[in-house]
Amino acid sequence: MAGSTLQTSRPMSVKEIALKAEEFDFDPYIALKYWLRTASTLLREAQIYEQERNDQQAYFLLMRYAILVAEKLPTHPSAAEPDNRRAVKAIRGTVPEILDKLEVLKPPINARYSAWQKALERRREVSIGISEEGLRSKGRDPAASDPAVAGNTTTLSAAENSDLAVKLAHKEIRRRDAARKATRQAGVSEEEEQERRTAGVWDDWEAALSNNGRPAPQDDDEIRRNMEASRRRMDGSHDIMPDGVRKRVSKPPPRPPRPEQPKSVQSDYRYPSISKSQPLQYNDASYDSRPRSRSPRTTNFPPKPPKERFEDPIPFWEPPRLPEKAIAEPEDTSMSNGKLSSSFTFRPSAYLENGNPLRTVFLPPTLRERFLQYAAPNTRKNLETCGMLCGTLISNALFISKVVIPEQESTSDTCETINESAFFDYCASEDLMVLGWIHTHPSQTCFMSSRDLHTHAGYQIMMPESIAIVCAPSKTPSWGVFRMTDPPGMQAVLNCRKTGLFHPHDETNIYTDALRPGHVFEAEGMEFEVIDMRPK
Repeated sequence: MAGSTLQTSRPMSVKEIALKAEEFDFDPYIALKYWLRTASTLLREAQIYEQERNDQQAYFLLMRYAILVAEKLPTHPSAAEPDNRRAVKAIRGTVPEILDKLEVLKPPINARYSAWQKALERRREVSIGISEEGLRSKGRDPAASDPAVAGNTTTLSAAENSDLAVKLAHKEIRRRDAARKATRQAGVSEEEEQERRTAGVWDDWEAALSNNGRPAPQDDDEIRRNMEASRRRMDGSHDIMPDGVRKRVSKPPPRPPRPEQPKSVQSDYRYPSISKSQPLQYNDASYDSRPRSRSPRTTNFPPKPPKERFEDPIPFWEPPRLPEKAIAEPEDTSMSNGKLSSSFTFRPSAYLENGNPLRTVFLPPTLRERFLQYAAPNTRKNLETCGMLCGTLISNALFISKVVIPEQESTSDTCETINESAFFDYCASEDLMVLGWIHTHPSQTCFMSSRDLHTHAGYQIMMPESIAIVCAPSKTPSWGVFRMTDPPGMQAVLNCRKTGLFHPHDETNIYTDALRPGHVFEAEGMEFEVIDMRPK
């Protein structure tokens, strides 16, 4: 594969991953509901990484979630308000289950690290003369401190493997769509489907924000004890969970249905809500063991050997893709056996100013032109239009597959989303993550205004890879893909207390181009869809 790199950095230990999970800034000036959505994002991504057997990154995200929920959220200034208190208590009730999951993930991480140490010791015994410290510092490999790629067998360059990335995204997205349709056809409601897929962990805090939420009581002292016990076990010296966690019922009780959000609630800036998700296993055996394969109707028919190929979303009557197979035989082979995403990972394509990695975002090249077609009526009236960039996470890369245009109110300089619950519900039903936003400047140049910066800070605090696309069709340049610098941009905006619609910031290096160069790559052939939720 082009741009592939065999693993040169050592795997990370549980203690190292946990210490890295603590390295984040908790800003109390950010509204509590955005921190709650950040927690949901962490859980959602962890679930995908776990399904792809990337246990290091799953452990990292789950540990950060536990720290955020158990230790940081209760200190937020608004956490004492009645509704917020219920929301915090509801989401803290998930911590014991997360600690259970961390214990499950520890053994393979420890085994991999121990195997690496033993191999290093053998090399020392034969006088190779390579020390662990030397391997750590050699070349200052940033992968050594990135749980997503440290110790991986093979990492791929996004720039040199965009064709493979597109094929991977199409196959996985279609497979997930087919799985959702099969679930719906089996008579499972969307609410029940979400409950099954998320095991009752996701978004209980949203129900608790309403007066009729009934979160299960959770003792704060017990949560603190569990967190401390988890930290003490970082070195692997203890393997027994506290009784309060082990005696807990593994499957939580069904949560109440998500309440309707009042349409009248408005805020200064609109941020995305991160929906629920759980990617499905590639494993054929797990797929065939689902309840629908045990339907009584199957007893009237003999077994069909080719049944396992039904996972392939491409209809059987389509001609075989011989040119693709001839060009990239190893890629097609790995994709056909369903092990693609677990055999390698896309390595980060850029890094924040603070050194933290940025996963690659694959952007369809024609997306902005399609969006401008939908925005054209507003543009002619000198009104802004905004849309949400939605997609999914696959093999440590993010793929934008939909632009969702929510219901909105616009002026020549602003665009505010309304009826946000409809947008959030759509993302949940389609298993989408919010990866950024796109909006027009009908009469202004292509830049990030102070209002745009404050809006984008909410996206980037939840996901550092979040991008903002600005379209200025009447100016040159007519478009740009941006992210905020970190530092100093994120800190300057998050600490800004100015209230004017447009106001200057003292810091000049607030945002930068994410496309040239950066972590965003235009992927030729990447399919996408525009969903317009505005009233007709």
